[in-house]
Amino acid sequence: MIGWTIKDWRRAYEEGAAPENLLFDLLDRLPPHDVAWISRVDKEGLKTQLAEAAARREVGGRSGADLPLYGVPFAVKDNIDFCGLPTTAACPGFSYQPAAHAFVVQRLIEAGAIVMGKTNLDQFATGLCGVRTPYGAVPNAIDPAYVSGGSSAGSASVVARGLVPFALASDTAGSVRVPAGLNNIIGFKPTRGAWSTTGVVPASRTLDCVSVLTTTIEDACIVDDIVAGYDAADAYSRQNPETTSAPWPEHPRFGVPAVPDFCGDAQTQAAYEAALKKLEAFGVTLVPLAWDIFDAANALFYADAFVAERYAALEEVATKQPDAMLPIILEIISAAKKYSAADAFRAIYKQADLKRKADTIMAGVDALLVPTAPVHLRIADVEADPIRLNSLMSRYSNFVNILDFSALALPAGFRADGLPLGVTLIGPAWAERRLCEFGARYQAYLSLPRGALAVRGGGAL
Repeated sequence: MIGWTIKDWRRAYEEGAAPENLLFDLLDRLPPHDVAWISRVDKEGLKTQLAEAAARREVGGRSGADLPLYGVPFAVKDNIDFCGLPTTAACPGFSYQPAAHAFVVQRLIEAGAIVMGKTNLDQFATGLCGVRTPYGAVPNAIDPAYVSGGSSAGSASVVARGLVPFALASDTAGSVRVPAGLNNIIGFKPTRGAWSTTGVVPASRTLDCVSVLTTTIEDACIVDDIVAGYDAADAYSRQNPETTSAPWPEHPRFGVPAVPDFCGDAQTQAAYEAALKKLEAFGVTLVPLAWDIFDAANALFYADAFVAERYAALEEVATKQPDAMLPIILEIISAAKKYSAADAFRAIYKQADLKRKADTIMAGVDALLVPTAPVHLRIADVEADPIRLNSLMSRYSNFVNILDFSALALPAGFRADGLPLGVTLIGPAWAERRLCEFGARYQAYLSLPRGALAVRGGGAL
């Protein structure tokens, strides 16, 4: 069961396996001291979930089609509510016991899925390395000397190591895409508002996207089919226009940075250049683009008044319980105090201007393609230089939600030292499933190992 996809779990049940046997076995196999988890269900909690899933199946004689995730385990980033466990957002002093599941968790449970636990993250989803947490830095699933990427560090780790087939996460500035790229897995980031954020601790409410990490695009699409949808309780939820997109051309055009920046990481640069050659061999036409518009949008996130939205989300904790927060998180969000309301509106106007220009660029290609992260960083180095090195990870991620784009992070090969290279396909709003169509064909063409289980001995329990 370690390394199983959703399809594998379904097949096991179709062949007669009992959920209680497989899932209690899985629970027993999980190591007792695994920094990727903040909390896990106990045997009683698992028994309760299994009973509820069985009851759903019995009501009206519901079939497997009605409960497409019956008995399938998954993990939940610990800024997303599951009422069987506390929500901490990696801040013990903030911890609370939710009275209800988050909208997306509820939909998965109604489809028969079983929560195994809550996963570690950069505190309040503020970070891209997975080390800003009092629960311990989450190591890369392939080489533990390196960062896992964040903020969805624990979710990426448990998926890459095959402990669950998928994990819910959140992405505001790259928090799903970056750990996907660093751990050789899929990071599916839908359009803002396509998945409800009801029951999610906000980071930046206008930009937050609940997302999913998997080892296959098929699994990501299965989850999307279940959880996507309008939620009247979420002020930022949106109706999918469900327009029919044109089929991919024989030779799709991908816009790429004309002068990509790898922050001095020669191994990632070499692996990326090799990946571009494979894309061209697959029939893709690469279109070098000036990157100044996307760089300007990137800078809005922390180097402009948009940081005030982070502060707005955490103001109560920052003012009433500052000692509960990690000093680095408090420092980052407190930068908002130097901006005025007028500065915030000027940033919004700048965002609108950049959005119009970026849409014009996007209209000239079928998608953008970027390195998911420009560099692999060692945990020790990030702990010694936490702000500067963390910022390197956002080189090709911050602008995506700012500009209301969809994105799909894909494994694309390996560096000479065995660490993975990830690339990200970026499309306009509501293009996520179109990106998946290409991504699935390209993943079949590459035929790479999934996650960490078959890579350098990674994924060991």
